[in-house]
Amino acid sequence: MLPQNRRLRHLQGIYLRNLSFTRPQGRAADDLEADLPSNKLQALHDGPPPQLHHARSSESLLPTRANARRRSTNLANVSPITRQKQLEYTVEGRAADVFFSLHCHEEEEPVYISEMGERAINFNFRFFDLSQAGPSVTRKSRFIIKIWAKRQLSWSLLLTELVDLRSLNYLESLRNHHFPPNCLVFHLLDGIYSFELSSKRPEPKQAPTLPTSSYNALMKLSNLDNSIQDALATREALTAQINSLLERTPPATDAVPQAQESAALAAKYVSAQTRTLRAAQARRAELQSSIEARRAAIHEGRNAQARAAEDVKHAQSKLPASKALLAATRESIHGQRRRICEDLAQIFPISPSPSGAPLSFTICGVPLPNTDYDPTSSSSTEDSLSAGLGFVAQLTNALQYYLSVPLPYPVTPFGSRSSIRDDISMLPDSQREFPLFLRGGATAQYRFDYGWFLLNKDIEALCVSAGLKVVDIRHTLPNLKYLLYVCSAGRDEVPERKRGGVRGLWAGRMKGRSVADDGVSISTAGSRSRLGSADSEAMGGAKAREQLMGRVARTSTNTGAGKENGSLGVDGPSTSLGSIGSGGSISLPFDEGSTKLTLRTKGLRENVGAHA
Repeated sequence: MLPQNRRLRHLQGIYLRNLSFTRPQGRAADDLEADLPSNKLQALHDGPPPQLHHARSSESLLPTRANARRRSTNLANVSPITRQKQLEYTVEGRAADVFFSLHCHEEEEPVYISEMGERAINFNFRFFDLSQAGPSVTRKSRFIIKIWAKRQLSWSLLLTELVDLRSLNYLESLRNHHFPPNCLVFHLLDGIYSFELSSKRPEPKQAPTLPTSSYNALMKLSNLDNSIQDALATREALTAQINSLLERTPPATDAVPQAQESAALAAKYVSAQTRTLRAAQARRAELQSSIEARRAAIHEGRNAQARAAEDVKHAQSKLPASKALLAATRESIHGQRRRICEDLAQIFPISPSPSGAPLSFTICGVPLPNTDYDPTSSSSTEDSLSAGLGFVAQLTNALQYYLSVPLPYPVTPFGSRSSIRDDISMLPDSQREFPLFLRGGATAQYRFDYGWFLLNKDIEALCVSAGLKVVDIRHTLPNLKYLLYVCSAGRDEVPERKRGGVRGLWAGRMKGRSVADDGVSISTAGSRSRLGSADSEAMGGAKAREQLMGRVARTSTNTGAGKENGSLGVDGPSTSLGSIGSGGSISLPFDEGSTKLTLRTKGLRENVGAHA
């Protein structure tokens, strides 16, 4: 590109090399590079009067030394820490944060402001494009560049240069050049240029010859461009005049349309406010109803709270008695469980095996191994194993009710054909029942082993409920014996079993003398079996029996005499037990067809002594 054709629109980038904050004072750049001794001026003043002589170049001003050699090992004999600090000081003394700005004479604001380069000496700023800045900027060949730097905390203007793109020297590249301090390098469309470095003739480009325009065509193009610029300037002037006229001319005032528009707008606002008012009134009514409902609920809640406080006040007086009754009930339940466990231990005795093997026991005289057995054993051994597991299943099933611990796997006790059910695992409903006896076959063997495992898990659940830690769930009988031993243990005496047994209420109609005699004998035997019962005596049972025996004797006598109607009454705590019907038979006061046989345990009555 010819120097006279270089414009600001051709500028694409700027480089800064060898950042320096040292300014030359009274000496040229050659003098700075020559590094003259400091006593030069003093020698000039003290010597003879100055005489005219030929000027010497900077090369002749350098001190000549025979063996002058540049040394790069000045820091060779110092410690690494000192060397590192010296290098850091050198870098910190020259490095800084730098950015530049481009200015034109007719423009007040900067044409372009670059990004900030951080802590460096050589800077390669980003490329930019000034073609959109307008012809007043892009056609200029002269501009001002300002270099701004920050070393500590504040920014300062480091360098101001007036750049004429037509005076730049061409450089082929940035390599193999010794740049002076604060050297600016400009990147144009066709290459790299600089002020300080010597110009290098660019190599001619090998390109095909292109047709050029004539002088007349160029003049026409120049005239057309001037016409366009004049038109643009005229347009801007007209725009400014029109704006000024509009500002000075008052707007046309037409009151009617403006008033109509204002009235329509006011009507819209009124309708909107009316809707808002209605919504607010509805909301107020809703809130009032809600408040009334809440007040009613609060009043009702306070009444309920007062009633509850009164109930609590009355209940506090009964609380000690209830606590004492609860403690007594718990103690009674614990004692009854101890007695029941002792009874179960006697009903299903678990004793060591006669073989003397460790942890080998028998239940009701039937040996039961600890989950280890021979699958190929004889049928008698299989029957013994099934019988032992049947006893264990029956004992486990009874313990779940007496200890109030539901079993995770329900047990169906059926002697030597007992079974257990798994409702927890994901199994088909037809395969949830597992036998506790051997039937032969590999599948039956697997189901038998799994059923035995479930039975051991039930025993483990019973032990855990009693606070026992099971070491090995395969020890079926040892775990059961340990559970019965712990449940029946205690410092207090085991409560006695309440006497009286089970009383059967018979139903039906006994006809004939022999039938009546049999009923009397049964009643007499039942009465004699309950002799000595404290509960029966407390309830007046002895007196009732004597009256019943007398009435039966009189009934038999009256029947022989031919009396048809009679009655048999009991003057005890209950109503009459029956009446004598026709034919001398003893009848009950309820219908024979609807009579059901009922069993009642007299020993489970509570507070019998309190009602005596």
